[in-house]
Amino acid sequence: MKLFNKFSQHLTKLLPIVVMQQIKKEWIITVLPEHLLLVMNFLKNHIGLQYSMLSCISGIDFLGKDYRFCVSYDLLSLVFAQRLRVKAFLNEITPISSVVPIFPSANWWEREVWDMYGIFFENHPDLRRILSDYGFEGYPMRKDFPLYGYIELRYDENHKRIVAEPVEFAQEFRYFDFETPW
Repeated sequence: MKLFNKFSQHLTKLLPIVVMQQIKKEWIITVLPEHLLLVMNFLKNHIGLQYSMLSCISGIDFLGKDYRFCVSYDLLSLVFAQRLRVKAFLNEITPISSVVPIFPSANWWEREVWDMYGIFFENHPDLRRILSDYGFEGYPMRKDFPLYGYIELRYDENHKRIVAEPVEFAQEFRYFDFETPW
């Protein structure tokens, strides 16, 4: 705990960190989206930290919150064998800066987060869909995306090919508010 206090005091003096916490032996810092590039560059190049490996970027959807999305970056210092998670929270319309200039491995992860959540990464060199088709509508990992999707694919015997049609239901969509059990 003493080491964590010393480390957190040192980092909070140098960086614009909103929240810093430790869970087990992993440090988690939260930064504002506009400070992300500064923080990531510092964490990678500081001689006492050397978080030189970006191991993952994840998107998280908190439907109904003011800051709906969280982008989480998992960093690893190979020299010190230490992990660090950097989180940035943003709303639906706020873009976040791409960290590809600092960590080239972020390219495909940012494309995946864009494709699945619709979080826009500014200055990304090639921001396009990576997991879904180019004509796909919506972002399937958002919590408000319908489980049935918008388009139905089926094989048509008459045309002898696969056809895409809008989804049709036999009954109307029911909205559950979960306020009452009945």
